[in-house]
Amino acid sequence: MNFLTQIDNLALIALLLVSGAALFLPTLSTLISGKGLSPTEATIWINRRKAHVLDLRAEEAFKAGHLPGAKMANVASLEAAIETLKLDRKRPLVLVCETGSQSRKALARVQKLGFLEVGVLEGGVQAWKIAALPLVK
Repeated sequence: MNFLTQIDNLALIALLLVSGAALFLPTLSTLISGKGLSPTEATIWINRRKAHVLDLRAEEAFKAGHLPGAKMANVASLEAAIETLKLDRKRPLVLVCETGSQSRKALARVQKLGFLEVGVLEGGVQAWKIAALPLVK
């Protein structure tokens, strides 16, 4: 083999490793930090899997419009709110906020409470509105 062929092979191997890592990282992120859900996926969780929906926004925002079946929980007292609501930890749980960032931050706290499967509505209520899905007032 000549030198250029070896370089081509190394470049192909490097490309294979980088692309494989790029494909695996989202899966690894989901395993570590919970599942990010699109509005469509969240709807499937809610309708077919009977997921609980926990809205982490302020009371005014919740009253202005929330996902169907959502329960409001104050982020500052999240653990107490979950205990008060008596949510079944065997059912999936969807965390919702305005943009998804607050839900992502609360994810680890909720997982420590023993929920087996927790998802975060990526983009939050804003993404839900963009997808033209209904809000309850």
